[in-house]
Amino acid sequence: MMVGDAMTVTGITLKKLHEDVKMQRNLVETALSLGATPRQATLQQVKRTLIIALSPNIDHAKTVGLISLPGVMTGLIMGGASPIEAVQLQIVIMNMMIGSSTVSSILCTYLCWPAFFTKVYQLEHKVFSVD
Repeated sequence: MMVGDAMTVTGITLKKLHEDVKMQRNLVETALSLGATPRQATLQQVKRTLIIALSPNIDHAKTVGLISLPGVMTGLIMGGASPIEAVQLQIVIMNMMIGSSTVSSILCTYLCWPAFFTKVYQLEHKVFSVD
């Protein structure tokens, strides 16, 4: 479950970051021409990307136990375990899923971000011309 969520969030993160930088290319290039580093020039796009990519997992965690009953929790309760223990285990699992998604999203952004720029801190137009 953790790997599946992390893969989904990673894909959304990379796609959204590519789209945002491509759509706001003029803004990024203006910031770079005024002396901003590539990280400073793309800070808003990265923030927006992480928020959009992680929103579904955070929203799902809000409803667990109230609206939806996950399989682990339901299975433990039906198997005779204490409801408190079942809920505690489900909280641990949800935190692990959110944690793995967050780490993978931030890590892929950090590792893939340099591909958007040349060595002299200009946008790499080859990255944005091929879709």
